[in-house]
Amino acid sequence: MRHVQRPQVPPQQPYPQAPQQQPQYDRGGQDYNPNFTQAQASGYDSGYSTGQVYGGPQDAGGGRGGGHGSVPPQYSPRPAGGPGPAAPDWRRRIKVGSAVLLVGVLAWGVGTYAWASSQMRNEVDLAKVIERPAEGDCTTYLIVGSDSREGMSAEEKKKLHTGSAEGKRTDSMMILAACSSGNTMISLPRDSWVTIPSFVGSESGKQYGPRGGSKLNAAYAMDGPELLVRTVEYNTGLRIDHYAEIGFAGFANIVDALGGVEMNIEKGFKDKKSGADFQAGQQTLNGEQALAFVRTRYAFAESDLARTKNQQKFLSALANQAATPGTILNPFTLYPTLGAGLDTLIVDKDMSLYDLAKMFFAMKGISGGDGKSMNIPISGSAPQGSLKWDMPKVKQLVKEIQNDEPVTVTSNR
Repeated sequence: MRHVQRPQVPPQQPYPQAPQQQPQYDRGGQDYNPNFTQAQASGYDSGYSTGQVYGGPQDAGGGRGGGHGSVPPQYSPRPAGGPGPAAPDWRRRIKVGSAVLLVGVLAWGVGTYAWASSQMRNEVDLAKVIERPAEGDCTTYLIVGSDSREGMSAEEKKKLHTGSAEGKRTDSMMILAACSSGNTMISLPRDSWVTIPSFVGSESGKQYGPRGGSKLNAAYAMDGPELLVRTVEYNTGLRIDHYAEIGFAGFANIVDALGGVEMNIEKGFKDKKSGADFQAGQQTLNGEQALAFVRTRYAFAESDLARTKNQQKFLSALANQAATPGTILNPFTLYPTLGAGLDTLIVDKDMSLYDLAKMFFAMKGISGGDGKSMNIPISGSAPQGSLKWDMPKVKQLVKEIQNDEPVTVTSNR
């Protein structure tokens, strides 16, 4: 058979593969190739596996576990001088933080307002007051301190020198006129000689005729706050917009919750009935001392007139300390103060927490020189040790308040 010689075909050359780039590590100044294993270097394979399974180099096939040909994970070091991590956006962080803070403050404020409003005792119905004067341009408050011992223990009555009389009577009365032209605080002596006008009993609904020649505090004893407001309006001609009353215990508790009230007592005095015992000078009064200070009358030659001046002075100092950022923005002071006062503070049904705040800020303005404090003008004495008002001056004073004009009237006592 004829031998046929076939042409020789050159062997197929494998397709060239791009060399795989591997990071080079410096080992003592020599270039190190991680793909070049010790076995390859010596030509001897011991068959020993390092045992690395997880977290170690991956094999060339992409599987896990140690073995021949395994390589470390890819690592791309940042070139020297290259860009670093992005800087934090502080403007955005500040905006977000401010928004969160604002929402928190608003939530706290709304919650506090709602809680405080729920604590107020809106019990006085001024709608029952009849034959009222016309409204004026200023907002007027009748502020009353009563000798109510409501909620007081026998020990507290003894400590505060309040006695144990039943019921309650007015211990102090004053009109606060909050006006754009300036605020005015006018004390009404409890022994003022006035006419108690006709009125309809707040509980009985019965009609009562007028009673001339009575003391002002008798109106409160006869039929409570509504008749007192009716009597003040009848004798002054000034409409009362809001009513606020606080008893002995509430007054003392508010002072203690504030940590005391700073006062400058010009002349020392003592009074066994009220428990007052003061030296002259700057001092901080606690609740017990504050109550004695505003109740004392027998230690002064002017009796009730001197007491009303002290009451005005103390209330202005109290408002000045209460209506400050240190009290309003500090929950550890604000909540005890509101809790101590609101549940013993009796106000009219239309008075809101906002109106109450305006009242305090108006009193604070007086202590800061924005306004004036005075006794209602007195012309002389009347029967039963009472005081007669100077009616021409009273009418002028009321006219200036009604028209929101600066008060020019002065009291002669």
